Amino acid sequence: MKKLLFLLTLISSLVINAQDSGSVKGTITEASGMPLAGAAVYIKSLDKGGVTDFDGNFTIEDVAEGTHTVSISYIGFETLEQSVSVTAGKTTQLNSQLKESNSVLDEVVITAGKKPQKITDVPATVNVITARDIEEFPSFNIGELAARQKGVDFVRSGVLGTGINIRGFNSAFNSKNLQVTDDRLSTLIATGLPMGSFSTVTKDDISRVEILLGPNGTLYGPNAHNGLVSTITKNPRQSEGTTFAVGAGNQNVVTARLRHAQVLNDKFAYKFHFERSQGTEFDYADSVYVGTTAYKELDLDRDFDSQKYGASLFYKPTKSSEISGYYGHSNSNNIGITSAGRNQIKDWSIDVAQVKFVSKNFFANTYYTWSKTDKTYAMNQRTQNYVSFVENGFSEEEARERSYAEQWLQTGANFGDGFALQRGALFKDASKRFNAEAQYNNNWNKFYLTLGAQYQLDMADSEGTYLLDEGGIDLDQTGVYTQMEYKLPDSGWGFLLGGRIDNHELYGSNFIPKAAITKKVKSGTFRITYGKGIAVPSILNLKGNLFGGLVLGNGEGFTLTDGTKIEKLDVETINSYEIGYKGKLTEKLFIDTNAYYNQSDNFISPLRNIADAANGNNVTHVGDQPIGDVVDGSTGAFVLTYLNFGHVDTYGLDVGLNYYFNDNFRTSVNYSYFDRDLDKNDLDNDGNLDGQVLESELPINTPNHKFSVGLHYGKGKFYGALFGRYVQKYDFFSGINVAAETQDQDGDGINEIVENAQVGRTWNYGQLGGFSVDANAGYNFNDNLSLGLSITNLFNAKNREFVASPIIETLVSFELKYKVNFFKKKPATIN
Repeated sequence: MKKLLFLLTLISSLVINAQDSGSVKGTITEASGMPLAGAAVYIKSLDKGGVTDFDGNFTIEDVAEGTHTVSISYIGFETLEQSVSVTAGKTTQLNSQLKESNSVLDEVVITAGKKPQKITDVPATVNVITARDIEEFPSFNIGELAARQKGVDFVRSGVLGTGINIRGFNSAFNSKNLQVTDDRLSTLIATGLPMGSFSTVTKDDISRVEILLGPNGTLYGPNAHNGLVSTITKNPRQSEGTTFAVGAGNQNVVTARLRHAQVLNDKFAYKFHFERSQGTEFDYADSVYVGTTAYKELDLDRDFDSQKYGASLFYKPTKSSEISGYYGHSNSNNIGITSAGRNQIKDWSIDVAQVKFVSKNFFANTYYTWSKTDKTYAMNQRTQNYVSFVENGFSEEEARERSYAEQWLQTGANFGDGFALQRGALFKDASKRFNAEAQYNNNWNKFYLTLGAQYQLDMADSEGTYLLDEGGIDLDQTGVYTQMEYKLPDSGWGFLLGGRIDNHELYGSNFIPKAAITKKVKSGTFRITYGKGIAVPSILNLKGNLFGGLVLGNGEGFTLTDGTKIEKLDVETINSYEIGYKGKLTEKLFIDTNAYYNQSDNFISPLRNIADAANGNNVTHVGDQPIGDVVDGSTGAFVLTYLNFGHVDTYGLDVGLNYYFNDNFRTSVNYSYFDRDLDKNDLDNDGNLDGQVLESELPINTPNHKFSVGLHYGKGKFYGALFGRYVQKYDFFSGINVAAETQDQDGDGINEIVENAQVGRTWNYGQLGGFSVDANAGYNFNDNLSLGLSITNLFNAKNREFVASPIIETLVSFELKYKVNFFKKKPATIN
């Protein structure tokens, strides 16, 4: 009887509680009526919510009776807050439409915390290149859009080549800004360099690009040192349809693209894309010096082309989870710039295969990357090799054939008096990389937790052409991380603490912490943050073997004849302190500003000769091995390698302003300042070990001032933008490459650097930077057909933006695009 009474009491209490609460259900769509799957619906006061299903539907059960504010958000759309009244025992209907975000403060971003967050809640400076920005930019090379972002050093090396840097320390081999695409590293395996034009994704499949300024290594690991660039592609459930695009421009540029996305049912969807682009680089040949005589690069091919394709399949096992699989391929032919001259890229292919699982609390990701080339070569070294044969009597045919691998050293007056040195100019690559990550997210009222682990196995294989890789090089690294947030909505305070431990097979373990405090005010959010970043030596830095042993990686250290020990490479580190604010100054004026102070240590130097053959002090050992066993026949009389050196403090600020005149017209103003404090009396900052500290030894390579103004207009069927960018003239030193004003570096009264003259092994055209204007416009004839025009460097300013690169002339691009959805479903009904 007691048990029966207890059961009846329990049932009664449940019924009473149910009578005190109701539920909220509804459908979330975009303006066109397309359902938004995965939109977040949240009642903050009750800490209850969920995400919409395939048809944009949601249900929130057990909602207390009364009036509540419901927040609805989706990446790329304005966050919507609506009031809803709930009656006990009843279901309240709430159907809503989200608008694409026009205001920078309405943006929802995902990269900073690996979860959707309103941009004002993120304790970091985030730039967003939106789907609309990409859609309204009629050029196949969307890298140009990075020039319009605050705090970003944008460079252009030609028609095809674009790149970005963040907060200093740039070079022709810059791997300090990590680039990811759909949660996979978008970097080359052996060098760690960004893939750039090697990427397997195409413009029409990109949903957005999020650029984070400052260290972001806690969640993303090594090389998110100065910043992070994250490319996010479209989900077919929100981008169903077919896009055909063709484009053309000067420099013989032609591009054709196709993208198709289709939703099969509430479980399956898929998409695929294809692109073929080609053109001709500006008429420019880098000088190759043999002594004081300049030669043109041998067999320079200025034509470039790329072909890309890929496909994805999406499966939803439940309403709130998704499994996706992706395969992508690219093949490229173009010119690449390095710190030792330029490379002729020949049929370099990248393949990627990925499987990813996403749910409310769990994330798992694994992918495999292949890199392959057999014909790429260093034009500088090959030209030097060729000259050595031709000038010593060898035939043109033999000189060309042997120039890929050998250089002739003449020892007598007669033909044949001499011998061939191994000075390989050919680069082969058959490298692979495996990555895996698992992550758990959850929150309990005001406390949010992220836990994760990452594993990476690099399998480098240059087939003996530029690495010490007989039998291949396998290096693994593991990272574990956590990030905790505590938010006090009533007072507006937020606190974040994170940490990561990475362990690498060669350079050991490193701890990467992060901390932030945020304070919301009525019109914005203040923040103060601390973050550490590390830039790790690449496999090339650690295991390089170029030009017959002239260049060796420093993964194990060296010993000299006199017993001197050269320590193996360690990671570069940066400790960054930042304050910032995002918010409204008036109803129409928005600001995102920050000021930062960085402490950088242990730079990885440019190549340095560590031997002193004139005094009989050669390299005798690489690690524990005699150098002759590592490089067959080497005496160690001349060895170029990489060293750690130095400390420098850098500081600066970024200001981004957006003023909305009306819904159709806005202007953006960006300004960035950067400077550094280098102690020239500290010989730890002596990068080339000559007893003097020079500015050129520290590869900062960043202007002090950058300023830009943009005008953006869109109404009805027309859209357009005008963008002016000023970069203060600045010096750039990277390996043999010099772009600098005339100067006496060591105070001896002699100008070591002379503008418009030979400097070392290159020709110095002077400083980089200047002022340029870009413009783009387009017209939508109807919902399907549009025509766009883009003009880069509208007034043909004679600016040089990167070392070993031509003047960037005016580039004009036209693009015709047709979009159609053959399988469009009837829009959901809106009440």
